[in-house]
Amino acid sequence: MSPQTTDVLVIGSGFGGAIPAYHLAAAGARVTVLERGPRLATEDFTHDLDLGAYPRIVDVIKGDGISVVAGNCVGGGSVVYFAASLRAPSFVFDRRDAAGRRLWPASLSRAALDPWYEQVEQALPVTKLDWPDVSYAGGVLAAACDRAGHTCNPVPVAVDRARCTDCNWMLSGCRFGAKRSMLLNYLPAAEAHGAEIRPLHEVQLIRPSTVPGYRYAVDHITLDPSDYSCPTGAGTLHAKVLVLAAGAVGTPVLLQRSALALGGVPPAVGGYFSGNGDRVSVAEMDEGKVRSLLGLSRSATVAYEALHIGMPITAASFDRLDASAPQFSRFTLQQIYFPAVTNTLAQTAGQRWSGVAKKQMRARWRSWLTVLAMTEDEAEGSFGVPPLTGSFTRLANGLGLGTMRFTPTSGTRRGWTEADAHTRAVLERDGLATVRPWSEDVAGTVTAHPLASCRLGDSAAISALTELNELRTHPGLFVTDGSAVPTSLTVNPSLTIAALAERACPAIAARCAQYGAAVRYAPSDPLTGATRRGEVARAARAVAIRAGA
Repeated sequence: MSPQTTDVLVIGSGFGGAIPAYHLAAAGARVTVLERGPRLATEDFTHDLDLGAYPRIVDVIKGDGISVVAGNCVGGGSVVYFAASLRAPSFVFDRRDAAGRRLWPASLSRAALDPWYEQVEQALPVTKLDWPDVSYAGGVLAAACDRAGHTCNPVPVAVDRARCTDCNWMLSGCRFGAKRSMLLNYLPAAEAHGAEIRPLHEVQLIRPSTVPGYRYAVDHITLDPSDYSCPTGAGTLHAKVLVLAAGAVGTPVLLQRSALALGGVPPAVGGYFSGNGDRVSVAEMDEGKVRSLLGLSRSATVAYEALHIGMPITAASFDRLDASAPQFSRFTLQQIYFPAVTNTLAQTAGQRWSGVAKKQMRARWRSWLTVLAMTEDEAEGSFGVPPLTGSFTRLANGLGLGTMRFTPTSGTRRGWTEADAHTRAVLERDGLATVRPWSEDVAGTVTAHPLASCRLGDSAAISALTELNELRTHPGLFVTDGSAVPTSLTVNPSLTIAALAERACPAIAARCAQYGAAVRYAPSDPLTGATRRGEVARAARAVAIRAGA
């Protein structure tokens, strides 16, 4: 039997995988995408409290000191994210570590990434919310910020407002086709250009290919759609170029397991893991004071009781994103919503998991306002010895044990403390609310924004990738998911992950051409096919030149 081959093999189909899959397929390459999770159409997503629904497309992976919520389906994290689409502040790109070393490549600044941000914003596309679109909870946060002397603004989101029903079920996937996930743009465009997407394919090992003309062999298993822990088959695919986009929890583990076969991987693989500085708090609003202090009410008898109404993210305060402020004092404060199953994480004084006070607090959940602070952390996490198979030890569909270790440093905790104090200053003023951070006792710190476990940079000592997302000492192997992002961002990371993936595509195409694939890359819109010009085209030429095209 002839070996299975492809020009470009993409592992993962979220932002980091779908974008290269589209651009390389449009450039003429044979593209194959392997995705660990299942494929669901818009009408397949269910919006209910059935605990069997979430584990189909979401994994909760518990490590030592940190737990990660990640997408597990075709479209990856873009299917289950809350669609907030923000550019990272300029100061993020200038961050340095304790030794004074620059953490981002010198070639990467906010200005340098702006053309790629713009390309993604147009491709999804991103919509700027106005106040009539803001949820009631977001409006309450905005009013509280204003009363405390701070600003608050509607958040840009990748949502079609004409289709959106404000159902607040985004974590379950959008059955109305309103959330602009990769299922609605880059992935169908990639398939229109001949790319093949294979769901329920879990990659186990990367090794050199023995097939002439191909550089990498990828060993994978296929999974039972009803039980992801049961393999149903196995195979190997040979590729000229490999794009690894298995997520910040999956990518480093796969590379660690493949280290011996590949003749070693950079020492920074699996280090510098970040949770994007995520810090979640629950504010239990005093219904009477929402009316008397803020002058707000939903009806004659109800002032708030609106945790569950509207979109999960609609408003945020950016006042603390001051470039001149000290590191670990800068953060975004954002209104957010999580499903009721997470209510157990909110702290009560002296009774964090159970007890009468806990039950009473949970009974008032409609009066909660959940707030997410995205702070600066020190990317202090790391990965231990990889499991024999997969990215983590799967306990059941939707639940697993990872090898991540995260012990917050004093700098990271300083960022959380600053955010907690600011949140209380805004929401506890004159008894408007009682603020309780999520407990770390049960799951450690919890993040849906894992980053930096295989980061790009200029220094081989602290970064696994070159500034063009190529794995050091392994030409033709690129990493384009959240693991490539060097630091926490102080904002939601999806737009930055996507922009960096866009930016990597000219270099990937250049390698494809070097290794014998007939490609002709030009930045284009996945929805219209129109070729991008202006700043995007100039940025693409600059990247291609540096890649040796």
